[in-house]
Amino acid sequence: MKIENRQQFLIVLTIALGALLIGNSLIFGPLTNLWSARSKEIKDLSDQVRDGKYLIQREAGLRSRWSNMQANALPNNTSLAEMQVLRAVDNWSRSSGAEVTSIMPQWKNDSTNYMTLNCRVEATGTLGSLSQFLYSIERDPMALKPDSVELTASSSADQQLTLGLEISGLTILQPLTK
Repeated sequence: MKIENRQQFLIVLTIALGALLIGNSLIFGPLTNLWSARSKEIKDLSDQVRDGKYLIQREAGLRSRWSNMQANALPNNTSLAEMQVLRAVDNWSRSSGAEVTSIMPQWKNDSTNYMTLNCRVEATGTLGSLSQFLYSIERDPMALKPDSVELTASSSADQQLTLGLEISGLTILQPLTK
């Protein structure tokens, strides 16, 4: 091969490799990134459609449960709500045989749609009466849930136990609609 032909060949080869490099940087790379982004977006949309179909299938059950929650929520009036909780705690203690020694209610308002009534309840009794007391709270349809439970024994010979219980009650301020 002659030197002139070799130089022309190397110049053409350099230009072709430069064009491939520029094509890779300006065309192939962005197209690959665009393809990946579109694939991720399609996957996310497919997941949203699947979740939406699942919610549509469960609509009747969810609406029924939400209606039940709204019906069993504490009243919007704080005094009435506290009275309702105190009356319920009194009924549970009477039916279980546990003796409630103190109740400390405290309101918490974190949202414009709801408030929570947090109560610290101290009760004493035997293991059977305290477990029945907890069972009554759990089974009641009122919008209350136990948050934490502490059980301590006063002495090893005595059958009396002390229960420290924190419960939360829900008050819906602005009912959500469709």
